[in-house]
Amino acid sequence: MNVAPEIAGRVTEVLAEEGQPVSKDRALLRLDPSLLNAQRAVASAAVDSANAALAAAQTKYDQTLETALAAQAAQRAKDWQVNAPGEFDQPNWYIEQDEQIAAAQAELDAAQTAIDDALANLDKVINRLDTADYLDAEKTLAEARAAFVIAEQVKDQASDASDNTGLLDAAQDYYDEALADLDDAEEAYNDLLDTEAAEDVEYARGQVLVAQQRYDAAYARLLTLQTGEQSPAVIAAAKTLDQAKSALAQAEANLALIDAQIAKLTVHAPMSGVVLSRNVEPGEFVQPGSTTLTLGNISELTITVYVPEDRYGEISLGQTAEVTVDSFPGEVFTAAVIQIADKAEFTPRNVQTVEGRSSTVFAVKLKVEDPEGKLKIGMPADVVFK
Repeated sequence: MNVAPEIAGRVTEVLAEEGQPVSKDRALLRLDPSLLNAQRAVASAAVDSANAALAAAQTKYDQTLETALAAQAAQRAKDWQVNAPGEFDQPNWYIEQDEQIAAAQAELDAAQTAIDDALANLDKVINRLDTADYLDAEKTLAEARAAFVIAEQVKDQASDASDNTGLLDAAQDYYDEALADLDDAEEAYNDLLDTEAAEDVEYARGQVLVAQQRYDAAYARLLTLQTGEQSPAVIAAAKTLDQAKSALAQAEANLALIDAQIAKLTVHAPMSGVVLSRNVEPGEFVQPGSTTLTLGNISELTITVYVPEDRYGEISLGQTAEVTVDSFPGEVFTAAVIQIADKAEFTPRNVQTVEGRSSTVFAVKLKVEDPEGKLKIGMPADVVFK
């Protein structure tokens, strides 16, 4: 089995040699932790900061709620003492707070719609052809009033000036002219004031003002109902608290992710076995999935032999055999057939004779019993079937 790291990094230690037996989960190599340790320090500080922010948000929420509940209790006592309008059949306290807030919000929305409708109607009236003369007269009157206010100020300032004979005369002429313009503008305006166009404009403007006043009153009413947990301050504090909780969860998740990456810096043996090959040295940079060591499973040794086609029928699953190796002369190891190929193949090239390589054979795999762990992977062996 090939052993590969899950993350990239520079190798700092290789903890196993070729031929060395290792147990499952034993550390085999380690990668440089410097970068991830630095990232963890930053992430840990972020968690501490998020915890502090959460504590502050919780304190703020608790204080805001306590204040709001106290105000709500006082307001409730006050409401009990106030008589409901005579048109109401129920007392003020009869309808639940949530229902009152919902009703007030509906009225606020309706008031906003009324404003939009009134503004649209005013715009429609103003743009009618028959209102043009009235609007022009109104504009002229507004300009004349503004000019008169300035002329009056200039006249008063001229009167207060020292040695003001010529100055006062000029200011008086300016004032008289502005007053005459004002009188003319007011006369022209008053002549049109009783027309249908003027009435339509004034009514449309009144609708806008009434709708705006309705909205302001509805908004004020809604604010008076939003007490206790429903108060805007408590709702805002609750949102801040939720955001602080989310920020802490994100910071903790980031820290956990880095810890998971740090854990992967140490590569462990996926199984018990022996190190067949070591392909890396300290100081080398490895990529995820690159083979660093190869392990062999010594707890379940197998050997594959190739049986000629004419002997194929003599082999059966579970059949036992004797295995001998040159390293332990005179010692016999027991093996049993665990797999028989169902397709013939040409003899592998490591067969010694040309005649053997030219014939077809069937691969037979046997499991070898080696309780003392004497056999090593790759040893040549002889097999005799019983």
